Amino acid sequence: MAEAYDVVVIGGGPGGLAAAYGLTGKKVLVVEDNLWGGTCPNFGCDPKKMLYGVVENVRQSQAYAGFGVTGASLVDWPAMMAFKRGYTENVPRGTAAGLTGAQIDHRHAHAEFVDAHTLLVDGDQVTATNIIIATGAHAQRPDIPGSDLLETSTDFLSLPDRPTTIGFIGAGYVAVELANIAVTAGVTVHIFQHNHRLLRGFPQAYSELVAASLAQKGVIWHWDTEVTGVTAANNGVVAQTSAGEFNLSHLYTAMGRPANVDGLHLEHAGVALTRGGIQVDDHLRTSAANIYAIGDVAASPVPKLTPVAGIEGRYAAGQILGNTDAIKYPAIPHAVFAGPELAQVGRTYDEAVAEPDKYTVTTQQVGKWYTYNRVRDEHAQVTTITNKDSGLLVGAIAYATNAEELINYLSQMISNGEPVAKLQSWVPVYPSVASNLQYFY
Repeated sequence: MAEAYDVVVIGGGPGGLAAAYGLTGKKVLVVEDNLWGGTCPNFGCDPKKMLYGVVENVRQSQAYAGFGVTGASLVDWPAMMAFKRGYTENVPRGTAAGLTGAQIDHRHAHAEFVDAHTLLVDGDQVTATNIIIATGAHAQRPDIPGSDLLETSTDFLSLPDRPTTIGFIGAGYVAVELANIAVTAGVTVHIFQHNHRLLRGFPQAYSELVAASLAQKGVIWHWDTEVTGVTAANNGVVAQTSAGEFNLSHLYTAMGRPANVDGLHLEHAGVALTRGGIQVDDHLRTSAANIYAIGDVAASPVPKLTPVAGIEGRYAAGQILGNTDAIKYPAIPHAVFAGPELAQVGRTYDEAVAEPDKYTVTTQQVGKWYTYNRVRDEHAQVTTITNKDSGLLVGAIAYATNAEELINYLSQMISNGEPVAKLQSWVPVYPSVASNLQYFY
């Protein structure tokens, strides 16, 4: 006999866990075939940010050279990785223990669909009234000879010793952030990009600031370059490219992260795919009415971020519990931790400049402002986008030290529809990022 549940959640990452914990009163099973906790805390944003914290201290120390700091700051790679492992090694056990404590059934197993209400979980039949798919995404590999020799960000985040020379295929978030960590730690870094554009979700002028900063640190850019093959070599690989051959200790694919749907047999449940993942409506329902998709696996019209997965997980749980409202997302900020950070929220720059009668776009060079001058961030820059009719902030871009903090404040103002006049009655700590807010727009 198949065991029956009210809800089965496929995926034990941030989205799936948010859904499971939100399903109070329901009989729930969570199935995970990788590490409990998912990508972010095990081999994604959390460990990456820990490494970033180390190299940012090196960068800041270098910025103060000649201004009170003497001597070279160096990264001890094994010690840095040990610092990271001190956190990540506890994640799977702690996540599973949390589910046990909450009396939520969970299995470390592979799940696949038999039909819209039936799953095979490592060969055992399980039925469910509702199913939530939260399987995340994975690194894309190019269709080239030797692609099996390519490594991913997961491999980078597990490197026990500092490599000598590495390469990245692609120039998105993953490549930029890991390249920054590596080059600051003294690694020779090559980035192979098929065109002359990085971080395409950001305004080109801002992404070029990041490219220039990384080049100054030592990153070697190979623009308009295709990687056509990879072969094994002593102590590494050889990348065959349209610009020649390069001997590397490691070559990482960083070409995007497609949805994890292989092996689910979605066709058995009538679940449709579209560009970007599983097709969902504004209630996060798939083409099968009792099945929801959330987080990176879903083709929802928002950035693929851990907090978004959490929002969607809690929302899907609410739908199953009886809520009927369509999902409404707050302003969702996102940042590239590139030393300094590049962050963005709300209406994009390109959208705003395309409608000059509707939006006011203001860009300020703020490197000489006290907040940024005191941390030697001379290239800091902030753009705000306001609606001309209401005067309200609707978008912002920041390239600066602690830009993630600034963008959080601006995101709150956008989500709450707060006018700039409200800042006059707010007294933040001075000096701080918050104390600059009234001067940005």
